Amino acid sequence: MKGKPKLPQGMPTREQVLDFIQSSDTPAGKREIAKAFGLKGQEKIKLKALLKDMAEEGLIDGKKSAYHRMGGVPKVTTLTIVDIDEGDLIAEPENWDPEAPGKPPRLTIREPKQRGAKRPPALKRGDRVLARTEETESGSWIAHVMKKLPARTEGLMGVVEFDKTGKAWLAPVDKRVRQSAPIAGVGSAGEGQLVIAERVGRSERAGVKVVEVVGDPLAPKSFSLIAIAKHGIPHIFPEEVLEEAPRAAKLKLSEKQREDLRHLPIAAIDPADARDHDDAIWAEPDGQGGFNALVAIADVSFYVRPGSALDREARKRGNSVYFPDRVVPMLPEVLSADVCSLKEGEDRAAMACHLHINGDGKVSSFRFTRALVRIAHNIAYEDAQKAVEEGNPPEYLANLWAAWKALAATRHARDPLELELPERRVVLNEKGQIAEIAIRERLDAHRVVEDFMIAANVAAAKALEAKTAPVVYRIHEPPSREKLIALRDYLATMGKKLALGQVVTPGLFNRMLKDITDEAEKALVMEAVLRSQTQAYYGPANAGHFGLSLGSYAHFTSPIRRYSDLLVHRALVDAYKLEQPAPPGSLPPTSGLSERDAKSLDQVSDAISQTERRAMEAERDTIDRYVAAWLSGRVGEVFDTRITGVQGFGFFATIVGLGGDGLVPISTLGGEYFRHDEAAQALVGTDSGTTYASGDRLKLRLAEANPLTGALKFVLPDAEAGAIEPRGARPAGRRREGDGPPKKAGKYAVGKRGRPGNIRHQGRRK
Repeated sequence: MKGKPKLPQGMPTREQVLDFIQSSDTPAGKREIAKAFGLKGQEKIKLKALLKDMAEEGLIDGKKSAYHRMGGVPKVTTLTIVDIDEGDLIAEPENWDPEAPGKPPRLTIREPKQRGAKRPPALKRGDRVLARTEETESGSWIAHVMKKLPARTEGLMGVVEFDKTGKAWLAPVDKRVRQSAPIAGVGSAGEGQLVIAERVGRSERAGVKVVEVVGDPLAPKSFSLIAIAKHGIPHIFPEEVLEEAPRAAKLKLSEKQREDLRHLPIAAIDPADARDHDDAIWAEPDGQGGFNALVAIADVSFYVRPGSALDREARKRGNSVYFPDRVVPMLPEVLSADVCSLKEGEDRAAMACHLHINGDGKVSSFRFTRALVRIAHNIAYEDAQKAVEEGNPPEYLANLWAAWKALAATRHARDPLELELPERRVVLNEKGQIAEIAIRERLDAHRVVEDFMIAANVAAAKALEAKTAPVVYRIHEPPSREKLIALRDYLATMGKKLALGQVVTPGLFNRMLKDITDEAEKALVMEAVLRSQTQAYYGPANAGHFGLSLGSYAHFTSPIRRYSDLLVHRALVDAYKLEQPAPPGSLPPTSGLSERDAKSLDQVSDAISQTERRAMEAERDTIDRYVAAWLSGRVGEVFDTRITGVQGFGFFATIVGLGGDGLVPISTLGGEYFRHDEAAQALVGTDSGTTYASGDRLKLRLAEANPLTGALKFVLPDAEAGAIEPRGARPAGRRREGDGPPKKAGKYAVGKRGRPGNIRHQGRRK
């Protein structure tokens, strides 16, 4: 800030905060703002509240260590070179929120003007850089490269193609990568094979070389491999981790140091195809109208010690990633699927959350212990549901259902956000081929387990708060004012009101949806409400969980597959003195929270929030590919669809009862000019008034289904035949002779609208 006028000292106004953030040469966080205006004591607390208000009002974005103007770009961020315009390199932010209004800003890379200043490295399309950004007076953006970053794996998996001259090209399987790359070393790869490649030089002309042949790109096993490579998901355990895992698995459980709960008929209720079992539940009447209950969770912290090779790899992965044909686990199989997994009839180490549920359904007390359990029943959701519905369930299920009904009453009074979010389920046969794709049915059995898990998660957060111990909270903040205004304006086009003067609660949305009787209209409003929600994340500063209508919430119940839960377990070990050291020399002795983690929960929380989003995107991409593969043999058929999003270039629709978003390009709607009404989320014909609006149900013909990218394309049923490729249309990577060099992958990469993050964190994703 040298050379700039001295700022007025004292509590700043909103305008002064904005001016400082925009004019600062370095990232401006809460600390920098407080220092610049000379704030101390209570003024810092007022500044924190002011910054929160400004974020809710849509004035600023970012986090407390680095704010920037809403709709702007952080001062220092990662950019991707996307274009070259008259010699200027053009870049876009790598981590741009797809739900943010408008398109990602485009920044022009500028070379330093100072004599002797270090010039940026040679760059090309697709390169990643760390850059300092600057907004000009005209509102455009420029970037100054600080350093070039390593290439990401996406775009380096693709399909081998040969042009008519015999030259080999790599057609990417990521729809965001538009350039095919020349292959300098094709190796043993053949036409149409899915391969993994690496760059052989710095220039685009140098191309890539094939390092691994995956095989048939349309084989179902390929879809998850594509997602793993595209998103850079670590899936091969280092040797030191594989060597350490068996030693950890052999740690002896001390019966003297653990509460013995092996006599209780504890049940693990999971999906029929669950790969791990990290939670189990039990309940019995207390004789006074309430229930004594237990939530037993795999004691992963006993085996995975801070600072160990296992811990470093688990932190790097952040979570397990689940695909229809495989799981990429956070922990090696000897732990995730065996020693830590709560299997029927096996003695297992557990973190036990003891709950007392009173007659009103409220958790009146709780305590945590390290325990020894022996699961009495591993049962699938469907089997548990059937046993209860048949009217004579075993006692352990009857007690669980009775305790759940008490918890459900409290849940109803809390009035959390109730959105019906269908989940697609891919069923594979013994050969790994698609047998069925359907919407997963929601059962009371799912709700039973969810409500027990919520109770334990709340207890964990409150137990740590009671000891003023570090907490990794699961945070879901209320919708921003900007998104609420957009929702209000959209609802107004439907003749509905959303008053922003009142406190916005989940119940407000629930009542709005309850009053809608037309199912098509309800689906439309539900999607609009979903778009208005913020994305949940992990953090050490509590901001509550809006969706669940809870003041304190942590993730405690899935430490086999979420690093966040492992951190909560370690904090409980410290806070309640539950330490059980490992034998000398075998592993790090402590199983509590390391000093490093306790001091850097901000950074750890940010990292695992990012790995969670990465996993969600990879899982969603893979399901999209399975759906496209399932539909690829039905190109030309007409389906019942619902419009899910509208843009100026067309609209997106999903097949009712199946899912899979596909684009209907505006160019296929006929010769009439269509105006994009952004507020109403509709395309309106200027001559006929024909309207295509979000939520509309209509019949569409499937014109393209690309399993490699997961992209679908629809046209109107009476569209000209030329708009539809014949059934069994060739996928990307299958070129006809004479097509010429496959310079562009765009014709195979039909775009898709961004989707909001998952907020149904009360559920378990197995």
